[in-house]
Amino acid sequence: MMLFGRTPVLPTREEALVGRPERPFAVPERHTVLGNPLLGPYPEHLEVADFALGCFWGAERKFWQTPGVWTTLVGYQGGFTPNPTYEEACSGLTGHTEGVRVVFDPSVVSYERLLKLFWESHDPTQGFRQGNDVGTQYRSAIHTHSPEQAAAAASSKAAYQQVLTSTGHGTITTELLPAQDRPFYPAEAYHQQYLDKNPGGYCGIGGTGVSCPIGVAPAEG
Repeated sequence: MMLFGRTPVLPTREEALVGRPERPFAVPERHTVLGNPLLGPYPEHLEVADFALGCFWGAERKFWQTPGVWTTLVGYQGGFTPNPTYEEACSGLTGHTEGVRVVFDPSVVSYERLLKLFWESHDPTQGFRQGNDVGTQYRSAIHTHSPEQAAAAASSKAAYQQVLTSTGHGTITTELLPAQDRPFYPAEAYHQQYLDKNPGGYCGIGGTGVSCPIGVAPAEG
């Protein structure tokens, strides 16, 4: 995992960029495809899920194309620097992932179904990279918003690890962490729904080709 001769390493809190108290740019009001607001507060019947699976351009499109998803937005999460810019996140000095926030109607699409899409849309065994995209910002992560989400994410990870192992793939490196105390900082306007605005734009998303079972991991033996 070399990038210009340097192995990606997560910074410590002390090493991370200082950041700023307020976002240094404006975020669009509405989703260009779904038409709904990007930023909360959201209607009470909806739930929020946060995923990181490589370059957020293609990752976001995967989720906005899913029935039951009310809105999506891309941003930076899981690091130390408050209100980072894209350039800062890509420097590797903020500790953030390139994340996707998915706001969904659980009566239409379950969190488990979103987890299945997450696992199958990237290779979660690659550490600080996705394909040719190398850097700590491209690592795989799930930031959960409830104990129920945390349990479902852990079960799906165990289930997918079993099928990955049986097909010759490596160990999942995905971080499973609570979203609490890990703010989601929305990205700049040009990143939001990037592949809707630029249909021929770069999309680095690609899975292992291995289907992920939905639900609790099967018992061994």
